[in-house]
Amino acid sequence: MILNETYALPNGVEIPKLGLGTWMIDDGAVAKAVRTAVDLGYQHIDTAQAYANERGVGEAVRDCGVPRADLFVTTKLDAGIKDHAGAKASIDGSLATLGLDYIDLMIIHSPQPWSEFGGADRHFEGNLLAWKALEEAYEAGKIRAIGVSNFQKADLANLLENASIKPMVNQILAHVSNTPFDLIADCERNSILVEAYSPVGHGKILNNAEIGAMASKYEVSVPQLCIRYCLELGLLPLPKTANPDHMRTNADVDFEISDADMETLKNAESIKDYGDASIFPVYGGKN
Repeated sequence: MILNETYALPNGVEIPKLGLGTWMIDDGAVAKAVRTAVDLGYQHIDTAQAYANERGVGEAVRDCGVPRADLFVTTKLDAGIKDHAGAKASIDGSLATLGLDYIDLMIIHSPQPWSEFGGADRHFEGNLLAWKALEEAYEAGKIRAIGVSNFQKADLANLLENASIKPMVNQILAHVSNTPFDLIADCERNSILVEAYSPVGHGKILNNAEIGAMASKYEVSVPQLCIRYCLELGLLPLPKTANPDHMRTNADVDFEISDADMETLKNAESIKDYGDASIFPVYGGKN
């Protein structure tokens, strides 16, 4: 079962191959969602400072009845923090808000503040300062692994060439019809695990008749096909849901997609409009 499988990060830390995303789940509702997921066998929970639900996630992790060591918790440093002191304080703030002794993985949410996302200034110096704070927290045992999110090749090169510890993870938008193969290959060359958020294209892939027909062929749902696609590529999908039925089916992906069908999926027509999510920079065509 996929919920029991892991990838090994470069430092030897085991990270479950499928995680529960919690973006847009309110703090008041997220604890119930996380407890439900854990009851179903999920071991990997993904949150962020920007989601404003770390408190509820931490509550569920502490109270779900599963030993802390058996759960993997990821959070993200706010994208606007590009200085050492601010990052250091924010890391400690996440630990306090979560109510946990350590965080399994903490990543820089974006190479640029969201208001500047896709702009010319890549904030190389600021990212190195924030990264230094993550390195220090890692070395102090506050964090078991460190990484980044939404980083492009140049952003990664800045850390790879100048930092003491290489990023272990890059969490990016990746799904059928929008898979950044060059960036993924660059990460793989540098032993950086790629996590795929919005593996079902913020729900917009559900409207694709060709992908729907292929899912029917495998007797699975479109989300199951899309999650399996990510796994076949060696990515770590993070489907977001508070729906117990969706949690259950999202984890029921123990089938294989044929090579020919994988090629079809790799070349699926790109999503042009993410609907209401298009107001967010990563869905608006910027990078």
